Amino acid sequence: MQQSTEWMRDRADKLKEDVCTLFTPTKDILRRMYLVDEIVHLGIDHLFEKEIETALKDIHETEFTSSNLHEVALRFRLLRERGFWVSPDIFNKFKGDDGNFLNEFAEDPRSLLSLYNAAHLFIHGEPELEEAISFARNHLESMSSHSVLKAPLADQVKRHLRLPLPRTHKRVEMLHYMFEYDQENEHNPVLLELAKLDFNLLQQVHLKELKEISRWWKDVLAYMGLDHIRDRVIECYTWSYAVYHEKDLALARMIFAKLVALTSVLDDTYDVHAYTSIEECRMLNVAIQGWDDSAALLVPEYLRKFYEIILRTFREFEDQIPRNQRYLAAFSKAEFQKLTSNYLEAAEWYHRNHKPSFNDQVALGTATTGTRSLAAGLMLGMGDAATTKQAFQWAVTSTDAIISCGKIGRLMNDISGFKLGSQNKADMACAVEAYIEEHKVTADVAIARINEVLEDEWKTTNQARVDHRAVLPVVQRMINITLGIQLFYGNDCDAFPFGKQLQEVPEDLYVKPMSLL
Repeated sequence: MQQSTEWMRDRADKLKEDVCTLFTPTKDILRRMYLVDEIVHLGIDHLFEKEIETALKDIHETEFTSSNLHEVALRFRLLRERGFWVSPDIFNKFKGDDGNFLNEFAEDPRSLLSLYNAAHLFIHGEPELEEAISFARNHLESMSSHSVLKAPLADQVKRHLRLPLPRTHKRVEMLHYMFEYDQENEHNPVLLELAKLDFNLLQQVHLKELKEISRWWKDVLAYMGLDHIRDRVIECYTWSYAVYHEKDLALARMIFAKLVALTSVLDDTYDVHAYTSIEECRMLNVAIQGWDDSAALLVPEYLRKFYEIILRTFREFEDQIPRNQRYLAAFSKAEFQKLTSNYLEAAEWYHRNHKPSFNDQVALGTATTGTRSLAAGLMLGMGDAATTKQAFQWAVTSTDAIISCGKIGRLMNDISGFKLGSQNKADMACAVEAYIEEHKVTADVAIARINEVLEDEWKTTNQARVDHRAVLPVVQRMINITLGIQLFYGNDCDAFPFGKQLQEVPEDLYVKPMSLL
């Protein structure tokens, strides 16, 4: 029986009060750790941000002397994910005199999985965590292949070997975990019921938004009249949903989804092989740099309505946000203008049959992912608490995590496209092709080397949490952009737009409610 929205809200409010009592300060650090982990994994952490922050500060400041590998790894992961510094030296107690992990842990899958996921929050200069990943992975893969694990742990191991927990699309992972959590004998029924209610209540909001942006997109497509545009509005919204799913961030979510959609159209339009001539690309770029209604006359007639949509949509952004945040809209517009110049440069390379070096290809390829522009639009509609001067300064000047996001997206896209044979031949050579050509190696060698580069970029992403904890709410949204990439391009998947591998994701997220029975 489907419960009414009003009943679900009232019930959720009551359960939230019950959960708040679980945060009562206590010397039982382990109990607080498990509580935070379960709440975060169930996707209801947005309801208890202050309580979680207080708990993690206490956990960080309290001496933890556990000799249980699972518990030590759990603490490490929880704290590092929230930007608290924890030294990898805490794992030394589980190693022998030779510096290797003791064999006794090779038969403990729960501890191995906890270590594996925690170690993926490594930063540069932590080879011991890379060794921990290798140790845990080898033993987990062996256990998984020999089917010695039981559900739900077996499912978690299989899933996280494909995609470590710190790199997952949190809402998709949440759907798996709710089912698994329900199977655990010691699960907290209050947490599980609240998670299901919260998901169903938010799902109503998200489905309404998806219908709204689909109507907007349908009108935009009809007005522009362009035949070369791929229909990816659900993917654009899902990427935005990965960045912020909370009810009070509806405005930011819709703005970001539209920004992704405009970027997608721009990407399709700067295709000098199949759709647009190099002269037309140049004209479009000149107009966008001018950013004025009169500049529409500089654009080829069939692209003028697209140009008008760009200007109109950014004006709507300005009108929707508070006046004291208009500078954020100006910043976003400036980065969008830079993006069009990057697309033009890529089109010029193709037009001249230019064969870039691997590094040059990655640099421009990273720029054309649009992550600088998306990062600039990240704070639009987020509210004063997040859009501080300090956060803005980070977005303008601290580019490491932003570049890493773009590079991860570019390289994962290129690897998946190369393996699946779906690389758009209108684009410049992908990173795999560029590496093969420059270094005269096989595809396997090139992909292995690029995967090493990817791991370095993940280290930079993790470093941003620790280095910029003062603006963590915005930094984490930036990292969420990167995590959204994993949904579309992880595990050699090329699913933007949604491919067969991900056909059930939109239905699970936006249509199917959780059973409350």
